Amino acid sequence: MLLAIPKEEILERQEKFFGILQDKQIDCAVLFSVTDIFYLTGFHFHPTERPIGFFIDPNKQTHLLVPALEHEHAEEFANVNVVHSYPEYPGLRHPMEYFKDALYNAGFEGKTVGYDAIGYGSPSGYRGPVVSDFLSAKEFVSVKGIVEEMRFIKSPNEVELIKESCRWGNLAHRLLQKYSKPGLSEIEITSRASSEATMAMIETLGKDYKPHGSTAFAVFRGQVGPMSAFPHAVTQNIVLKKGDTLVTGAAATVWGYHSELERTMFVQEASKEQEKYFNIMYEAQDVAFRSIRPGIPCSHVEQEVQKYFKEAGVQHLVQHHTGHNIGLLGHEAPFFDLGEETIMQPGMVFTVEPGIYVRGLGGFRHSDTVLVTENGMEMLTYYPRDFASMICN
Repeated sequence: MLLAIPKEEILERQEKFFGILQDKQIDCAVLFSVTDIFYLTGFHFHPTERPIGFFIDPNKQTHLLVPALEHEHAEEFANVNVVHSYPEYPGLRHPMEYFKDALYNAGFEGKTVGYDAIGYGSPSGYRGPVVSDFLSAKEFVSVKGIVEEMRFIKSPNEVELIKESCRWGNLAHRLLQKYSKPGLSEIEITSRASSEATMAMIETLGKDYKPHGSTAFAVFRGQVGPMSAFPHAVTQNIVLKKGDTLVTGAAATVWGYHSELERTMFVQEASKEQEKYFNIMYEAQDVAFRSIRPGIPCSHVEQEVQKYFKEAGVQHLVQHHTGHNIGLLGHEAPFFDLGEETIMQPGMVFTVEPGIYVRGLGGFRHSDTVLVTENGMEMLTYYPRDFASMICN
């Protein structure tokens, strides 16, 4: 059972990244993106006021700068040639002074230097100079987006981790539906379902399972009853009542990789009006599924869904695009949106989640995680979608 990306694949990512830099005549690069550092090194960490940076030097040697409290952690888990560290932030000597020394010693002076951000940034109180303030480079060139584009297409190993995420999201959602009863609060229900699914997950996968994110969970996120008409509501601790529309979400993170499973459900019964909007949403998702295939722009999917919504007379009830790529982040580029001209390719993993939102009644949105294949798409999530299965008894 695969529960992590092998070291060999991580080193291949580094080689590919350096090859892209060479093609662009960039000698070396500095990255501060937490997600991209994890993608290129396998080192998962919590960003704080203490800066962490990855850099690759002109000799293709990889380096990581971390605070001293992360040094041993990085040496054990980061796939890099050299780990540098500094005592603490802000310290008597600012961490960027240590970073400056490391860059000069690695041969960055006078070179064309790529960067994803010109300096470290954090909402945790960090303040400090940008790299261009202390490094004498020939030229600074933005490489922002290069690693993100490398992440567009998932490897077979990445797909396997996403599939594992789907399996445990499926269990969490099954428990969520089981416990969704009138008179219980959303926090009570979601806590029980998430806890039970997580315990089953860690007992089944064993000690080799590393979430690098959330364990198994299933939530309403405040989308209960009339509040479900707000696409990104927040938890309200609402008590469920008979006839409520519920919009759910369930997943699990496996070595940093995400999936997305969302369903529209009803507490014990649904009105004809609820059923009507449910069926429109259901068909819109089918339209999207039929539109996904390699070789055409992502915008095509959104165009087809919007065409259907217009024909159904509900275009005014639509508030968001049809889906997004997913992987190390819950939302990644590219998107199923009218302005997205990225060409779909085999190996891309998307959510498909067209939704309509009726004030006073509720929201209607399923989301499934799908893989673009050579001939179309493969459904990775597999929870029931039909109306009868969505009644919580």
